[in-house]
Amino acid sequence: MADFFRELFSNRVLIAGCLGWFIAQVLKTIIYAILNRTMRWERMVGDGGMPSAHSATYTCMAVTAAIAYGVGSFEFAITAMLATVVMHDAMGVRWETGKQAVVLNELVKLFEELGDQQVPVEKKLKEFVGHTPLQVLCGLLLGVLIAVLYSLCY
Repeated sequence: MADFFRELFSNRVLIAGCLGWFIAQVLKTIIYAILNRTMRWERMVGDGGMPSAHSATYTCMAVTAAIAYGVGSFEFAITAMLATVVMHDAMGVRWETGKQAVVLNELVKLFEELGDQQVPVEKKLKEFVGHTPLQVLCGLLLGVLIAVLYSLCY
């Protein structure tokens, strides 16, 4: 059992990914607080926003795998493809879902203001779901930076 935890906590790619996610989430929370002049702690674990934590996480893992095992390794191949799919998805389906949630939330609000009792009383739909290309690019660049710095310290 001790070997399991030793291996787990010495896994460079896993640690780098966790670092990428954590740093991106902290930055996302700070940027949100500065832009909106209010602190929302749920941004620490929420989706959407600047920078993309998904992009930072998987880019960080891919770059760390490239540095540790080489670009010809299966570790790099898997993490690079995963990073590509995640970033594409964040800008595509997930971004559109967030835009649709904004419209639906406004419609529900309008119907409630008009006094329509037929509108189901549901929780407000989550609007922070996906990312703009700029948010994904910033997450990608952050992931590269974190991976390089982490690899220098490892």
